Amino acid sequence: MSTDPRVSLEALISTLQEHLAAATNKRGDDDPALEHAYYALADAFEGYEDALYDATGEVTPLDIFEDDDEEDDDFDDFDGETEYDELDLDDEDDRDED
Repeated sequence: MSTDPRVSLEALISTLQEHLAAATNKRGDDDPALEHAYYALADAFEGYEDALYDATGEVTPLDIFEDDDEEDDDFDDFDGETEYDELDLDDEDDRDED
């Protein structure tokens, strides 16, 4: 069952307002109200994105910032190839024999 994207948009707007209120009233870096608003906003955005795609086949140009182990994600796509892999270091014909 798909959700009307307008309903999801209203929920997203509401959670954006709640996140703004939590951010402006936070009581320190580890304020649980702000953390709750952060995750509620991420969930509302995903709901809107899904509803929009289901209804129209379109997506937004936005991504959700994942902060868990993000530093390790930079290396997940490394395939081990370097510019040195293109060199044929075993070809003895390329070496000068003096």
